[in-house]
Amino acid sequence: MEDQEMQLKVRRVSDKFTESMYVLANEPSVALYRLQEHVRRSLPELVQHKTDMQSWEEQSQGAIYSVEYACSAVKSMTNSSLYFKSIDGLLRQAINMKEKISNSQGRSDVIPPPSPLVSAPHAPSTSS
Repeated sequence: MEDQEMQLKVRRVSDKFTESMYVLANEPSVALYRLQEHVRRSLPELVQHKTDMQSWEEQSQGAIYSVEYACSAVKSMTNSSLYFKSIDGLLRQAINMKEKISNSQGRSDVIPPPSPLVSAPHAPSTSS
């Protein structure tokens, strides 16, 4: 009787040991299967996000270039105010000279002088 009891205990221990070995042997493959399953489900969405981000980046780069170009155009326009003031001063001088010439010739069709504004400096000469 003791032999049967011993055999039963040995069988239980060997069954538990076999079950444990089976679980240990298959656990990594189950984990890898779950990882593979997850990647297959989430990969298409991740690829779509990546392409969307690349498209948005290209659009952003284009918009940044446009804004920088517009800013440089505005800056060059503000720098040109000196030249417009110079042109205004030269036109006023030309009108005054014409009036003097007309007055010296005795003409009566003199145009009244425009109201004086702040005199503009002459444009600096640029040597190239």
